[in-house]
Amino acid sequence: MLRPRIIPCLLVHDGGLVKTVKFSDPTYVGDPINAVRIFNEKEADELMVIDIDATVNGSEPDYKMITDLAVECRMPLCYGGGVNNADQARHIISIGVEKVAISSAAVASPDCISVISNAVGRQSVVVVIDVKKRKFSNVHDVYIRNGKEKTGLTALDFAETMQKAGAGEIVINSVERDGTMQGYDLALAKQLRERVNIPITFLGGASSLDNIVQLVDTVGPCGAAAGSLFVFKGKYRAVLINYPDPEKKENLLCHSEFKPLTDQ
Repeated sequence: MLRPRIIPCLLVHDGGLVKTVKFSDPTYVGDPINAVRIFNEKEADELMVIDIDATVNGSEPDYKMITDLAVECRMPLCYGGGVNNADQARHIISIGVEKVAISSAAVASPDCISVISNAVGRQSVVVVIDVKKRKFSNVHDVYIRNGKEKTGLTALDFAETMQKAGAGEIVINSVERDGTMQGYDLALAKQLRERVNIPITFLGGASSLDNIVQLVDTVGPCGAAAGSLFVFKGKYRAVLINYPDPEKKENLLCHSEFKPLTDQ
């Protein structure tokens, strides 16, 4: 039975942990390794780490950083940034990372998802889709290169294509909600749930645990990822790594209205 997952998403820029707003103005919030140690203690369900420099700079994944993260991490770890071929994915998985996240490469060469999936297993391949809502429309367009480049693809169609190509999970990341703490795009979440049947994670906009409950009530068991929610505290956004304790998390999700889905 699939269960909801609450997932901190950490962004790495120039070797440090940062938080962005609408994919811009990265603010330094600490050391990634220290953050991993804290999330270990708090028993996070899973951790996503994205190097926001790698693809834009055309560089290889930082294998030393990934190794340092994997050594410290005691929860399932998903890494993204600069991954565009099966050899890189195999190397990252061999280090001890459970999942590799792919974004720009999936747009440039959708067939690479099939190749990588065959190399490391479908369950280890995550496609991250950065989206912006089109004005005066319910259509969401796909963007790459940290939200700067429009691809001409639409989110729902591309997600369906990625599922067929061999992705084991889809992450939908709302560019316009990133760092705003205005809540998840529940309408998009519902539309996507109706189009794909592999695990889905939603990222962008979470401001409270209530937002996570609302998401789960809307689409059923899924991944609820967040950045600001887990690195800031209070109305003045003081930097404080936080995560709900296991009992509180379980109580929240147990009282939500979702109906568990069977494994696909």
